Amino acid sequence: MSENPTAPDAEDVAAEEPASEALTEDQVRLALRRVKDPEIGLNIVDLGLIYDVSVDGADVSVDMSLTSPGCPAGPQIMHDAEEQLKSLPGIGATVVNLVWSPPWTPERIEPRVRAYLGF
Repeated sequence: MSENPTAPDAEDVAAEEPASEALTEDQVRLALRRVKDPEIGLNIVDLGLIYDVSVDGADVSVDMSLTSPGCPAGPQIMHDAEEQLKSLPGIGATVVNLVWSPPWTPERIEPRVRAYLGF
């Protein structure tokens, strides 16, 4: 028999925390890590496509770019980013802004990923 049958599991507590606390930039970035560029197979955070994350209570605004203005996967990536944000517990309004300044370059890729890719 368990010592305390009414005590929640650590996983249950972790799952409840975002709903009971204000959203953080780290939580937003973690959600956005689940979005991959389908052509490259890497997440958009590590690729350096996320330029800014703004959290105001439950509302989130994200400025992001793409690897190029003609990126054929752009609409899918933008949609996936929005869906991941909407999946966050306690989320309010979400805005994903596509920005082109400064232009994305491979130097924006996370250094450890850049090294893995041989840049």
